Amino acid sequence: MKSKSMNGDSEDITIISNGVKVEGKVSSNGSIRLDGTIQGDINCQGNVTIGDQGEVFGKVDGQIITIGGKVEGLINAKEKLILESKADLKGDVFTKILVVEAGAR
Repeated sequence: MKSKSMNGDSEDITIISNGVKVEGKVSSNGSIRLDGTIQGDINCQGNVTIGDQGEVFGKVDGQIITIGGKVEGLINAKEKLILESKADLKGDVFTKILVVEAGAR
C-alpha cells in the first residue's frame, strides 16, 4: 500500500492485519502497520506502528515506533518511541525521545 507523507512523497506501508501470525524476521524499506502477531524481529527503515491488537515477541528497529499493543523484546527507535495508553512493553529501550501516555505499561 502507498500513502502520501506530509511532504507529498508517497511511502510504502506494509500492513499485517489482525488475525495474521508471522513467525520469523520481517524487514521493510518503508513503514509497517501491525495489528496481528509477529514472533520474530522487525527491521524497518521507516516507521513502525503496532496497533491495540498487535503483538511482537522480538526486537523492533525503526525510525518512529508507536506501540498501542504488546511488545516483548528490545526496542531501537532511532528518532522517537511513543507508548500509547494501552501499550504493554517488556524489554529494553533505546531512543532519543520517549513519549508515554497515561495507562501505558
